[in-house]
Amino acid sequence: MTYIDDQIQQLDLAAALAAVSPERRDYALRYRHELGQRQCVAAYLLLQRALLQEYGIDGHLQFAIGQHGKPSLVGHPDIHFNLSHCREAVACAVSDRPVGIDIESTHRYHPMLLDYTMSPDERRLITQAPRPDEAFIRLWTMKEAVLKLTGEGISRDLHNVLTEHHYHFYTTIHPTYICTTATM
Repeated sequence: MTYIDDQIQQLDLAAALAAVSPERRDYALRYRHELGQRQCVAAYLLLQRALLQEYGIDGHLQFAIGQHGKPSLVGHPDIHFNLSHCREAVACAVSDRPVGIDIESTHRYHPMLLDYTMSPDERRLITQAPRPDEAFIRLWTMKEAVLKLTGEGISRDLHNVLTEHHYHFYTTIHPTYICTTATM
């Protein structure tokens, strides 16, 4: 299940920091800028809400970090989650199977990024789209969600990420951001 909060600018940061676990508060306060702190706390609160709604899990969360930095819930190996954020929103996906999520601000793409990140077919789709910036971000969020699903992160060639396996995608297109959740 995918959850999105695009009201992070309205978040009462002081109250939110007081409501999260001491570990998450310390983690959030490592961000130098308020936006990073807001995103960190809002993502955690969104995950808490999702876990309560989907699994009845309430309270502070304890995380374990995998080999490539992918977090998991201590004591709940059967629950998978992933978090993402951009300037406008935070996103969370929870599932009973591995899941990845990415949310990105919609902005203009740079042709140099196209060559570095997209296959020839994807480049053609983007350049022929009515909104190339939106087409690029949609494909980019799909790729990053897959890499977060697998736990790899952006550590390899990105051209063929979407063709190596069969993935299921759920994409939300908003005027200022695009969010994609990936599962197998």
